[in-house]
Amino acid sequence: MGNIYQNKKVFITGDTGFKGSWLSLFLKQMGAEVMGYALPPEHENNHYVALQMSKYIQHIDGDIRDIAKLKQSIYSFQPDFIFHLAAQSLVRRSYLEPKRTFDTNIAGSVNVLEAIRDCESVKVLIYVTSDKCYSNKEWLWGYRESDELGGKDPYSASKAAAEIVFWSYLQSFFNSGHVLGAASVRAGNVIGGGDWAEDRLIPDSMRAILQNKSLELRNPAATRPWQHVLEPLFAYLLLGARLYENPQKFSGSWNFGPRNESSRSVLEVASAFMKHWGKEDGIEVNGDTTYREEAVLHLNSDKAFYMLNWKQAWDFERTLKETADWYWRYSSGEPAFQISLEQIQAYLKSQEDRGCRID
Repeated sequence: MGNIYQNKKVFITGDTGFKGSWLSLFLKQMGAEVMGYALPPEHENNHYVALQMSKYIQHIDGDIRDIAKLKQSIYSFQPDFIFHLAAQSLVRRSYLEPKRTFDTNIAGSVNVLEAIRDCESVKVLIYVTSDKCYSNKEWLWGYRESDELGGKDPYSASKAAAEIVFWSYLQSFFNSGHVLGAASVRAGNVIGGGDWAEDRLIPDSMRAILQNKSLELRNPAATRPWQHVLEPLFAYLLLGARLYENPQKFSGSWNFGPRNESSRSVLEVASAFMKHWGKEDGIEVNGDTTYREEAVLHLNSDKAFYMLNWKQAWDFERTLKETADWYWRYSSGEPAFQISLEQIQAYLKSQEDRGCRID
């Protein structure tokens, strides 16, 4: 991927999370000096723990709601790049903990932006929100970056609000004075090895497999644009490099979603994944509709294709195979670090084969 991140200082909020741990490994292999800031991992088999990332990067246990600690951590490190991934990222948990969700996803993001205002070493900000930031009309076509923001559940509403906050800071502070290449990024549902979070389809499937239980589905007909976790992470890194080179041209909001043919129902994904383990008959529908979730949601990523030459490298079948292979190999005793690194290298080869790389 070239030398754009070589010897650069990169600060990641949420490095102990699923996407954050993969991003940390990605950047470390690119020669970056990485510092992570996040709450401790929630699960003992968390991807960050399995990778033993604490051996390879600096890390600070911290909450983004603690602005004093966050500011001090960023200012002492003097990063070139900041990737802001820390969030309360679960829809169902947002119903149970709405205040924590809003405090983390809105006020915590404000704290990150405030810390950047006081740290002129920062040249690039990648500010991660969600495809759920859009006011979902359940259209069959994808949402563009200019479409209306909104959200019915606390999680979606918090991400829409975080987008509005980002835009305000971009226009008020980062286009003059502290010149910064800054982008908010919105990705679809990601899957991949090492995810053990609650109320997510692949982790729930793995728990059912390992415990020899049936997998219970709440919303089997819900349709989502599924993509491997490396798809948006590569996109964030690609965009970060372009922002470093030309902040005015590339600042703004970006969608990074898969092609329409990667949209599948929850039941289709679960059935295909369970089939890899010979458990395709172990699925039940419990019909729990206590907490509302959107039925259809798609992104339009034309902007990313035409301006960055980015698009999904792995189709749905490859995405599911790589995910299932990761869990199979890890359950067989292979080191998570080796499995994950091999998948990163394979993914980079796939993007390079289609002519997309960072020079």
